[in-house]
Amino acid sequence: MPKLTVVNRSGEESTIEAAEGLTVMEAIRDNGFDELLALCGGCCSCATCHVHVDPAFADKLPEMGVDEDDLLDSSDHRNDTSRLSCQIPFTSALDGLKVTIAEED
Repeated sequence: MPKLTVVNRSGEESTIEAAEGLTVMEAIRDNGFDELLALCGGCCSCATCHVHVDPAFADKLPEMGVDEDDLLDSSDHRNDTSRLSCQIPFTSALDGLKVTIAEED
């Protein structure tokens, strides 16, 4: 199973295994990371699953859609590596992906 490294807001790293077919948000949520609220459940209608993605994986991610871009614009913590984790399908191509849960707005 592919591995995903998650850095929480305290800077603690945890590596989890996640089934292909889940989104990064679902993998994080299902592994007990309470900091990632994901209030809309993955419908891309809030920004509570905001993460910062390791730049080494930028070219392996799907293009950012207009809705995701608009929602991230509402965050004070957006940067060049910001993504909504509900919009990243987790596949074996992303094995080793590292994400940091963004500060809460």
